[in-house]
Amino acid sequence: MIGKRNMVITKMGVGKLKFEDKIKNETEDIYILALESSCDETAASVNKNGLEVLSNVVSSQVDLHKKFGGVVPEIASRKHLELLLPVIDQALEEAGIRFEDLDAVASTYGPGLVGGLLVTLTAAKTISFSLNIPLIGVNHIAGHIYANFIENPDIEKPLICLTISGGHTDLLYFENLRGYKILGRTLDDAAGEAFDKISRFLELGYPGGPAVEKAARSGDKTAIDFPRADLGDSYNFSFSGLKTSVMNYVNNEEQRGNEIDKNDLSASFQEAVVDSLASNIIKAVKEYDVKSVVLSGGVAANQRLREVISERIEKYNLDLYYPKLELCTDNAAMIGVAAYYQYLEHDFAPLSISADPALKL
Repeated sequence: MIGKRNMVITKMGVGKLKFEDKIKNETEDIYILALESSCDETAASVNKNGLEVLSNVVSSQVDLHKKFGGVVPEIASRKHLELLLPVIDQALEEAGIRFEDLDAVASTYGPGLVGGLLVTLTAAKTISFSLNIPLIGVNHIAGHIYANFIENPDIEKPLICLTISGGHTDLLYFENLRGYKILGRTLDDAAGEAFDKISRFLELGYPGGPAVEKAARSGDKTAIDFPRADLGDSYNFSFSGLKTSVMNYVNNEEQRGNEIDKNDLSASFQEAVVDSLASNIIKAVKEYDVKSVVLSGGVAANQRLREVISERIEKYNLDLYYPKLELCTDNAAMIGVAAYYQYLEHDFAPLSISADPALKL
């Protein structure tokens, strides 16, 4: 289960929520307003029965933070405050849904930037209290995983899922949609974090992942043989050594007076990351009897990653799935899908729930 709390009655001040008689089962239509603001996107969606997305509104702050080379938490949270209500209004309008039609409200409560998390979590608490409907706290990473099923609801299970973002790199085994087993995770830097740091180091631009990928397209991926972390039989990942190796290579070449080919370096770095990720997927495929492989998270948009994994799983007769670009990056529709499955388990949050910036799966 996804962080089950078993709280269906909760208090806020002198008020008391009693919504047991409103809880629907999976044979009835369930409408959920989902909110997301864990980083630099302010998002709201209305989901019907989880996978039917009636609206998915996202307001990005990429241009706002680009001049800083990364997300500035204080600026991001203030912008979320400015954007959230218009985004919610737009999501409801596009869905043709009124507040009174909602069966639950959901919000990411971690991981992420605490200021941003508090914006939508506080809004969701207010809506829950005002309408006397369940509040659902969703793990942001779980949301990324469930984004795959919006377009591909019939993905065959069991499956292996690699979720890769700026803050997380996790390898999971799914027997069904209501639970998963964590096989491995990063021991230090996440894959997306490594892309961001190398992009800043090479002054390639922001966001880091797309910037490195763009440079890599014009480079030779075999130009530099960067090391891959050898963690034995473990399914864990490690990218800090690779990051350090790239930086040391650049510093050494500059000291020798040699010019750095940023395209070759980007391609070689990207290949090392992709190889590490793909190798652990194949390791898991050999051990577990699965029918599908799924990618999720922002780094799942990387074309080279998709190509390599697709090539390597071909001989195992497995299908590879990944969300379309707008569902790889942060959005509220994915939060709504995860929230729906929590709703079916009556996994509701108390109004005392707090933002957890370091939340894990």
